[in-house]
Amino acid sequence: MSDRYPVLEGAEPFYFEGSRVGILVSHGFTGSTQSMRPLGEAYAEEGYTVCGPRLKGHGTHYEDMEQSTYQDWIASIEEGFQWLKERCDTIFVTGLSMGGTLTLYMAEKYPEIRGIVLINAAIEIPAMEPVLQLEGTRFLDAIGSDIKKTGVTELAYEKTPVKSVKEILTFMKDVKKDLPKVSCPALIFVSDEDHVVPPDNSQTIYGLISSEIKEIQDLKESYHVATLDNDQKTIIEETLKFIKRIL
Repeated sequence: MSDRYPVLEGAEPFYFEGSRVGILVSHGFTGSTQSMRPLGEAYAEEGYTVCGPRLKGHGTHYEDMEQSTYQDWIASIEEGFQWLKERCDTIFVTGLSMGGTLTLYMAEKYPEIRGIVLINAAIEIPAMEPVLQLEGTRFLDAIGSDIKKTGVTELAYEKTPVKSVKEILTFMKDVKKDLPKVSCPALIFVSDEDHVVPPDNSQTIYGLISSEIKEIQDLKESYHVATLDNDQKTIIEETLKFIKRIL
């Protein structure tokens, strides 16, 4: 079943054909591809084949998101992965926030993934837990656009469906449980100040994954949506260096 509402301008999926090395790029919860497009374009400029899927229920209207499940979000990412597999021999995955959760899921399930780059990845958000007790409330306030840089806005929903919060809580728990299955090289970016995902998520991920090659880089000048924030250039440059090292 497809989304009922039209895709917002700027929230479309993006695809760039390049070399036999592919990068799968995932946006986060209630967000859109707009938050990851600058990274996707930068990686394409370096000659890589890039795919940035739009997660089902995202980038249209929050009522569409309410109807989607975490299995739908996985399916959206796996579709992008298949698109890359048809064109590439080597695939890296990167994601912001829940896009990081999806990245970890992919690394748990597909050992052929050569490396992952996590940006403020989410595996537990205690502030969301009380939502499990909510009855009769459909929507909460927005969580998008946590950005330090002035004049920059994330294309994200103005409301958060309660049903979707319950979906992400279940999904994060499953992914956290299987973190030891992640063995590929990992580059982990974490903002010192994040008002959505507690920064200690990244330390937990670092500690639980089995990767021999893994590193954490602090982002001093960005909040949660670091891909649109002051550290965007750092994320791009360090990711490209990481990929070249692994290759």
